[in-house]
Amino acid sequence: MAALERVGPPDSRSLLGETVEILAGSQPLPAWHAAAPHRPVRAWRAVDVWDSERVLFVEYDGPVPHTLMAQISEVGGTMVDKLALLTPEAAEAWAAMREDGEVPMPPIEQDAGEVLADLALTLRLTDMTWPRQDDEDVVALRALAWARCRDHLPDWPERQPLDEAERARLLDAFTASRTGAAQEADTVRSLADLFLDYGENYLSRGPLCWSPGQVAGFLEDWLPRKAVLDQEHRMLLPAVLTQWVTFALTERGVEEPWISPVIAAVDAHASAFRTAFDDKEAWGPAKQISAALAARGVDLTDRDAVDAAVRTLNAERLAQQLTGRPRPSGS
Repeated sequence: MAALERVGPPDSRSLLGETVEILAGSQPLPAWHAAAPHRPVRAWRAVDVWDSERVLFVEYDGPVPHTLMAQISEVGGTMVDKLALLTPEAAEAWAAMREDGEVPMPPIEQDAGEVLADLALTLRLTDMTWPRQDDEDVVALRALAWARCRDHLPDWPERQPLDEAERARLLDAFTASRTGAAQEADTVRSLADLFLDYGENYLSRGPLCWSPGQVAGFLEDWLPRKAVLDQEHRMLLPAVLTQWVTFALTERGVEEPWISPVIAAVDAHASAFRTAFDDKEAWGPAKQISAALAARGVDLTDRDAVDAAVRTLNAERLAQQLTGRPRPSGS
């Protein structure tokens, strides 16, 4: 109970304190009960050049000085990958152990409250979207990490959509800078628009924050499940994506040696994209419907035509379920 009083949620500590007082009348309190709690005294954040991974270090004083470390991934969504308790000055030791050629991730000292707020927000997202009940790298220290950062939990951040003027600037700058046949211009801009849409909705650190892992998820998972592309778009997509990630990372100020691994990821996963794209078993419901409508000649840019076709498709599917008769071809 004394431990729960120390690390429990703030609104429960009063009741826990009263319980500890009652128990203290019949049994001795732990030796550490009167000791001052651990206080965060310094903190660092180390972020890779693609903003796809970061490591947080929070150093504590108190009876046993130590460092709480959290490794966070942004590939596929924000998630705590690992928690650990380390010795003091762990951030400096971690930086010294990194080898030449590794992705740059210099620890930058920052306000401890801001770093703990980052940890709290990430723990909340992890618990909501990717609970780690059986992951030894997280479970053992999850409660302690929450106890240390809960008081710093921020409000949900407001999503800031990309300004239309900035969106137009990016698309114009990209199409002006790319190389390729002039007759491909409309398809190239359409693909760039797709990449920017994906970045705005799925790249959690920003629409231009591409990394090797983000490229892999886009080509092998999201595109096959979600996107409907004609043959010209499919044929040009890998080459245009290579040009897009080069453009996007250059816009972010990433140096060329760290753009190359992202380009290499496009090359590495392009073949898997082509194979998975034709695997109808992997298609999501929205793509299945879009493909069925396209097969019927429906203009997918005409909202009224799409709504009418979906109503017809749903009626046909219901009739098929009730009668057992096959649906028309393409549905």
